[in-house]
Amino acid sequence: MWAEIAEQISQATKEKFSVEHRQPLGGGSINQAVCLIDRDRKFFVKTNAAAKVAMFEAEAIGLQQMYDTQTIRIPRPICWGVAGNSAYIAMEWIAFGGQQDWDLLARKLAAMHRITSTQGFGWQQQNTIGSTPQINTWTSDWVAFWLEHRLGYQLQLAKRRGFSCRIPDRQIFDAVPPLFENYQPQPSMVHGDLWGGNVAFAQGEPVIFDPALYFGDREVDLAMTELFGGFPSQFYQSYDRAFPLDAGYKQRKTLYNLYHILNHFNLFGGGYGQQASQTIEQICR
Repeated sequence: MWAEIAEQISQATKEKFSVEHRQPLGGGSINQAVCLIDRDRKFFVKTNAAAKVAMFEAEAIGLQQMYDTQTIRIPRPICWGVAGNSAYIAMEWIAFGGQQDWDLLARKLAAMHRITSTQGFGWQQQNTIGSTPQINTWTSDWVAFWLEHRLGYQLQLAKRRGFSCRIPDRQIFDAVPPLFENYQPQPSMVHGDLWGGNVAFAQGEPVIFDPALYFGDREVDLAMTELFGGFPSQFYQSYDRAFPLDAGYKQRKTLYNLYHILNHFNLFGGGYGQQASQTIEQICR
């Protein structure tokens, strides 16, 4: 398998690459990760079952589209496909470390969020959030997109997994439109899964990776940064100076993070179900 991947890297880069060392990497709960090394170069490679190749293809296309904006640093995808019994994606190796410039991250993320789509909300193909399918059918209305392809879809999956909530779906859905009175978001390029584990710094330069890319309300990215501990206050202050947020964000962020809480229940179960129920009650008050 590794020889096949090395050959594909060689063809993609037009420079011979042979694997002399494999360094396993930790940190992921969905895929296996390894650094492939020869005498001169390194590449970051993720692998999974061969059936997951479409997931890696969507990730590669998303990474390339984000990279092409030249707004924030993204690991450039090199190649992807199936080798042996595994699907894989190989990308640029970036050595993380050094100072953390949260002000620069905020300004560069705001610049990426200014990239818009004329096709509405969604994306050119389906991708994944973790390993859960993420539906990106182009939709002209943001609230309709969110109710059908984000909140509604995750609720359906959660119920199949045993999730129950004392508040009926109709009441949940009816609570959403009032959050968007006097607010009409533009379809911004969003990372889609922007928690602290998908952000790093390379000698001060911010890098974001593992996207669940689509065009949506930019507030979804800001909301998720607050879900698992939050970023430093400097980040939020700098972002708001670069691209001011609407006052209603403080209410909508709870709705946006419900999507990720439900997804975590669908992926991992456990206490995320109770957290989802509490979040739904908060939204419906």
